[in-house]
Order: sequence, then structure tokens, then C-alpha cells
Amino acid sequence: MHGKAYTSTEKVTPLRRGGRRQFSSGRKTVTLIPGDGIGPEISAAVQKIFSAAGVPIDWESVDVTPVRGPDGMFGIPQSAIDSVNKNQIGLKGPLMTPVGKGHRSLNLALRKEFNLYANVRPCRSIDGYETLYKDVDLVTIRENTEGEYSGIEHEIVPGVVQSIKLITEPASMRVAEFAFNYAKANGRSKVTAVHKANIMRLSDGTFLN
Repeated sequence: MHGKAYTSTEKVTPLRRGGRRQFSSGRKTVTLIPGDGIGPEISAAVQKIFSAAGVPIDWESVDVTPVRGPDGMFGIPQSAIDSVNKNQIGLKGPLMTPVGKGHRSLNLALRKEFNLYANVRPCRSIDGYETLYKDVDLVTIRENTEGEYSGIEHEIVPGVVQSIKLITEPASMRVAEFAFNYAKANGRSKVTAVHKANIMRLSDGTFLN
């Protein structure tokens, strides 16, 4: 499954580092997008785990098979969008975009539709599982809608495709503010900015270092 993605209006709340979470007594309906490929298998496994843990969730499974819109482009079915808007929470398996002209990335379409700009991926060492690095406890927060994810591309001439890496100040500030708010809310004292300025070419052909 993908890391959690946040909208611009969602509040960042502290996460417990020890002990078990206390679930509320009420049940919550969650939109489930099983996905493609191994998606349905992963989603089914998650459902079994949640059931065994007694998580008070009712799943509302939706189909996101691409549908052709008025503009001729394929996108997410309105019923899936309505389900997420109604429940305000969803779980998504991996989605594949059909190969061929007129198909936009469904993953990107979901991010754009719900303004899911911050992808949050925690990574922690687990006792009993030996890995290359020990005592890992970090969270990666990635901007989810711009850069390579802008989805701005076109074919200049047959066989030559151009993709535009769009980056704006508002979106950059938004994800930076989110990262600092997340760190503050979760008791983390350091935020590291990771960028690719060393491989970005200026309009005059020179490279940023």
C-alpha cells in the first residue's frame, strides 16, 4: 500500500510510538479501492488483518475502472469520487493505467481530485527483523502533485514525447509547512530537505549545482 496522503485541510495529529491505539466505540465506513495486479490480494490481506484486530471498520468497495469523460479522456468513475467524499477516508491498492493514448494516470488523477499533496511514509526498524541498517526511525514526506507528477506531457512529433516538470512556490511551501507541522506534532526535532537541484538544467543550458 502507498503511504498516507494528506489534503490541505487535514490536521496533523501526533502518533503514538508505544502501546496500542485505542479504537473508538463507533464504526467507520471506509472506501476501499482494491486496485489492479496484486492490489486485490493485498487489499484482501489488509481486510483480514483489520478484522482479526477488531478494528471497527465497514468497507465500501468501489470500482475505479476508467470511464471516458466529456473531453474524451479516461478518468475515475464519479461513483468512486462520491464514495471518498462521503466517507472522508479510503484505502487504495496499486492502480495500473491502461497503455494507450487518452489514458491518464489513475493514481495521479486521485491525487489531483482530492488534493492529496503530501505522501507520508514512516520507516522504522522492528525488533527481531535484521536489516542492512539498524535503529531506523524516519518519516519521508514527499510532494505528491508536482514535479514528475504534474502529468503535463505531449508528443511533439511521432516518437518524441516531452514531459514538463512543473514546480510552483505555493505547492513547495505547502509541503514544507506540512513537514514542519508534522515534526512538531510528532515530537521530532529535525527536518531534512531533499531536492534534485544538482540535476536541474537552467534555460541557458547550464546546470544547477
